[in-house]
This record gives sequence, structure tokens and C-alpha cells, in this order.
Amino acid sequence: MTFADYKTALVTGASTGMGAAITELLTKRGLEVHATARNEERLKELADRTGALPHVLDLTDTPAVARELGGLEIDVLVNCAGVSRPGNILDSSEEDLDEIIDVNLRGLLQLTRLLLPGMVERDRGHIVNISSIAGVYNFYGHTAYHATKAAVHQISRQLRNDTVGKRIRVTEICPGRVETEIFGRNLGGSPEAMEEAWKTYYEGYESLTTDDIVSAIDYALETPRHVNIGMLEITPTFQVPGGLTFDRH
Repeated sequence: MTFADYKTALVTGASTGMGAAITELLTKRGLEVHATARNEERLKELADRTGALPHVLDLTDTPAVARELGGLEIDVLVNCAGVSRPGNILDSSEEDLDEIIDVNLRGLLQLTRLLLPGMVERDRGHIVNISSIAGVYNFYGHTAYHATKAAVHQISRQLRNDTVGKRIRVTEICPGRVETEIFGRNLGGSPEAMEEAWKTYYEGYESLTTDDIVSAIDYALETPRHVNIGMLEITPTFQVPGGLTFDRH
């Protein structure tokens, strides 16, 4: 399928970073885009800028998600919402583990469960799951985040089996380090934390940008209807995920 086949889209985690950039792409491509996030102010700004239809929602509140989104006919579902927390299993709190699992995994599964049957009935749909190299490669810390992204990797494969015989495409976008706010939020989310994260994780590095992720999704959606792009692993040239070696350049 191509963009000409798709009329509607839903993007989670749409208020910032990759989610906002993906929303901008899809609206520019002429789709009616439903954008979800918890941050009402940022979501309103995105809606004003792009024409997307905002839904202020917590994806961990399944009844609210079902009421707000369950009746929508969505052609393209982009599961982009995600959270991370610093530390490994030895120093993770109960609250951190619950939030990571609820947002990254449970929310994705529940929303997909709600919207996929309509795609199957219409014999038309494309699910894009944003995973991470953390779901494929092992490196220090972020144990629960690794686990949930590994689950997203497997879910993306399984959805193809669940919809066999139907024109449902599933694409997993598996990025390395992207210039977003995720590291700053891990450090507390304050302006000082954002500055510290920038200096630690981005300054002097040729990281991916949200434009790189958008280009990959654009490619996957635009391929002919008989082609399914199953997985795109995208890393900066100088980031080597096997050993997580990332040289300054």
C-alpha cells in the first residue's frame, strides 16, 4: 500500500520528539492524524501547528483509551509512546518498573488490540512499532526498558502471524541514539537536567535526528502494497551496538 491507500492515522507519544515529527509527516502526507499524549499544552501546540486531532490520554488507563480511541477507524497506527528510567534491576523502584511496563508494553498491546480488528475487517492497515536497539543488544543498565523493547520486537513479528492472509503490514523501527528528551527526562526533566543530558549524550556525537526516523517511516509506508518492510535497524554510523561503542567525531 502507499499513502494513497491510507486516510487516517494515530500516533502515540505525539507531543515531543519522534512522535511529534511523525505526526508532522503524516499530516503533510494528507492523512487525518489522531495524536495522543499526556502533555496537554504540548499536544495543543502540535495540533495548532499540524492540524492533528489531539487526544490527551494516559495510555496506562485502558478504559479511558477504549472510550476515546476504540471506535476510530485507523489505517496507520504508530506506537511511539515510551518511557525509560536509569539504573538496572538492582536499583529500580517498584514504581519505575510498573511505569515502564505499563507504557512501553501494556499500553501498546491494549491499543493494538482495540484497533487491529478494524484493520483486519477492512483488509487495510499498517502498524509501526518504535522499538530500540536496547531490545536486541545488551548493554549496561535500563533492564526493564531492555525487556519491554525486546517484547515490542517480538510483538511486531507476531502481529504478522496474527493477521496472515490480510493486507496488514507491520514495521518495526529499531533506532539507536536519537536526539530526543529521553535522557534529560531520566535525569529529572528540569532545564538543568536537559542541558546535562545534552552535554553527556549528544554534544560532540553525530546522533540520529527525528528527521532520520521520519524518513524511515516514510519509506516503509510508501512501498508498494505487496511489500512489507518488517524491521529497520537505524543507528548513527559511529555507534556500534554490539559493544555499544560510540566514538566522538
